[in-house]
Amino acid sequence: MPQTDVIIIGSGIAALSAAYHLRHKQVTVITKSSWSKSNSMLAQGGIAVAIEKRDSWKNHFEDTLVAGCFHNHAENVEHLVQAGPSEISEWCQRGMTFDCDKDGQFLLGKEGAHRRNRIIHAGGDATGKAVTHFLYQATKSSVTMIENEMVTDLIVEDGDCFGVYTKNEEGKIRRYLASKTIIASGGCGAVYGHTSNADVITGDGIAMAYRAGAEITDMEFIQFHPTMLHIQGRSVGLISEAVRGEGARLINQKNEPFMKNRHHQGDLAPRDVVSRGIFDEMKKGNKVFLDISMIANFSTRFPTISNMCKQYGIDLKAGLIPVAPGMHFLMGGIRTDDKGETNITNLFAIGEAACTGVHGANRLASNSLLEGLVFGKRVANHLLSLRFEQPVMFVDYPEATKEVAEMTNWPTKNQIQEIMTNYVGIERTEAELVYAVNWFGSFQKQNSFWDINVNKFTIEQIEIINIFTNGWIIASSALKRTESRGGHFRLDFPESDDQNWRQKQLIRTKEEMFVGV
Repeated sequence: MPQTDVIIIGSGIAALSAAYHLRHKQVTVITKSSWSKSNSMLAQGGIAVAIEKRDSWKNHFEDTLVAGCFHNHAENVEHLVQAGPSEISEWCQRGMTFDCDKDGQFLLGKEGAHRRNRIIHAGGDATGKAVTHFLYQATKSSVTMIENEMVTDLIVEDGDCFGVYTKNEEGKIRRYLASKTIIASGGCGAVYGHTSNADVITGDGIAMAYRAGAEITDMEFIQFHPTMLHIQGRSVGLISEAVRGEGARLINQKNEPFMKNRHHQGDLAPRDVVSRGIFDEMKKGNKVFLDISMIANFSTRFPTISNMCKQYGIDLKAGLIPVAPGMHFLMGGIRTDDKGETNITNLFAIGEAACTGVHGANRLASNSLLEGLVFGKRVANHLLSLRFEQPVMFVDYPEATKEVAEMTNWPTKNQIQEIMTNYVGIERTEAELVYAVNWFGSFQKQNSFWDINVNKFTIEQIEIINIFTNGWIIASSALKRTESRGGHFRLDFPESDDQNWRQKQLIRTKEEMFVGV
């Protein structure tokens, strides 16, 4: 069976950042699709860094905490925003280029909940794609890249991770052993029917970590992006917040700019506020549009968005883009410390799959790519300070069966998405959450999360199991948190102004669910 120093699950910016800084070790990157299919590739926005002379890391720090409703881990946020400028400078020295003016200065955009223009872009509205491509080119020659092979489960014995099981498209099962394993598989967008996420983002890393006994936290905090292109009742693609940063405004079919009376920052309020504003308009029966008529050269500034709109028959000359909210980002995930360590020895997590607390209850716009770069490097540097020992097989791990089990007593993917969208959505109530939790519980009686051997199932079936696991954790966590905060909005509880995040954080473990710390 293959052995390596480090296994990295995923191929987004966090994964590639860690792989780059670990390139002098034996690194195996495993991704269940093409390396280029990740949320990072779809990121239209940019990277938030306080580099303008009137800006400071303290301003960026404060904006991150305000957007996160003070549920953030303050020390980790401080590291994120302080490291940002030097991180970008280092990548520029390696050859990465960002959009600049004629004098060679960064073009700094503004997005929701930022007090300053501090968003740098590459390729207009294709920052994630540009940065991911650059990292891949800088990394590919020094790592082993395995594509179209899904990591199905972790190999864990007595609280120690030895590697992973995988399954390829032909159903062949393999085992990879490693001294260290990093989960960088992204969030769980597929849990909801309307999402900006890539279709491969099915919560695999979080679900397998949960089955292995890893602590999972803050899963109730779901960020719904306010502006997804809305066509015939479907959300089909993201309309970057940078569009509103350039002056676009949200209106209904009556040409009413409804956000101006909801928040002092209007259309550039935090994402949770804007999403609820749009949702309220839709509940009234109104249609919502993004008025872009004031943005000159829209197609040049936003080529990706323009091409997408044209693909769906939107006439940009009319100046109106139909929008609606959709699941965008998970603030919770696998609980880690500031160095990516989980409660399982030799298992680490970074990026959206991890929860370091930097995003609190609601992520500040354009902090996610920054997190991937900064914490990918931080985790890699931490690993380089540790001893790398070849994993010792203390037990004789049985070969995973190649028999395919029938998918009995499991709901379909569409059924899970319908429950999550209707009962665990932008606004929540106790009655709705109780219904959702009981619905998941009715299936769970026949299906134990921890005893099931997922390797008996096909890749498509494993994805359903993982989506189900994430949905159940989100719904159960949302029912437990009896307050409104950021991406978790309870109609039956007021918003909290409690700034002591440590008293409010809930840890979810296999053995002891919903224990406050």
